Amino acid sequence: MCLTRTYLTLWVFFCILAGIGLGHTIPDIFQTLGRIEIANINLPVAILIWLMIIPMLLKIDLGALGQVKQYWRGVGVTLFVNWGIKPFSMAILAWFFIGYLFKPLLPAEQIESYIAGLIILAAAPCTAMVFVWSHLSDGEPHFTLSQVALNDVIMIFAFAPIVGILLGLSSITVPWDTLFLSVLLYIVVPLIIANLLRRHLLKGVNGPEKLAKAINTIQPVSLAALLLTLILLFGFQGEQIINNPLIILLLAIPILIQVIFNSGMAYLLNRAVRSPHCVAAPSALIGASNFFELAVATAIALFGFESGAALATVVGVLIEVPIMLAVVKIVNRSKSWYEARLVCSPR
Repeated sequence: MCLTRTYLTLWVFFCILAGIGLGHTIPDIFQTLGRIEIANINLPVAILIWLMIIPMLLKIDLGALGQVKQYWRGVGVTLFVNWGIKPFSMAILAWFFIGYLFKPLLPAEQIESYIAGLIILAAAPCTAMVFVWSHLSDGEPHFTLSQVALNDVIMIFAFAPIVGILLGLSSITVPWDTLFLSVLLYIVVPLIIANLLRRHLLKGVNGPEKLAKAINTIQPVSLAALLLTLILLFGFQGEQIINNPLIILLLAIPILIQVIFNSGMAYLLNRAVRSPHCVAAPSALIGASNFFELAVATAIALFGFESGAALATVVGVLIEVPIMLAVVKIVNRSKSWYEARLVCSPR
């Protein structure tokens, strides 16, 4: 497991390249897999996400969720960054870089679509992938689960208005069935499966030992599912990425700045309010990452599969995975600095 973590960044890049290459050379297979969906939710990707997060959810004792109230400072910081800063900072970056600085280098007819895609990407806080980042940063699992669940509830009410305001529209058509099904598939179903499996393992003699053994056995499945998910996602968009390398690079710049800015702000604000590191680390990662499954589906529903908006959301995945791995390394290596001037108490 440690060896896999050490070379995870290299494996991520390899899988991204493999997905792009396979999507270009054998597009029929990926098109077939891409058509297996319900309400714009791709079912093969959904299954991989289950395999990605169930090993982490297996660690969570739902009876201990009440303990998360100890980390109210971290919850407040994450909510502030996710809903008060992230969508608006991305809009400013998109308007400046895509609408002004890079405008002469981009197709004029797609400028507004690129900006829209970046805004949609930032308006949806991450769900499933956050469990991976939290696990890699030794984050407090009950905080992570509660924060993600709270973001999902807020997203139901806030996603459409924020996107509508930032796109300058009086109204926006959001695929609500996609949103609700995403929450069901990526949060509710895996949580139920993990909780039932946990209860089964804890029954009888040596229950805790059986649970620990099961977690250690299936943890590598989580990272393998992450890598396979990347191959699928980039296989779906391989042709567009190969045909538009400069556009990919230009779209990546505001996304990169936004992730660094928001993760850094969440991390430093948690230190200022004296959140423990096990809360600050996942808070920084939740504050910066995006719900790319919903963003891609919304961009396609609003602007079409071949649109600049759809491409921008996929570029978000391309940039987010490697940069989030870098953020994980930074928060892990800076733990001693983070705790240097304070006694970490959740209260």
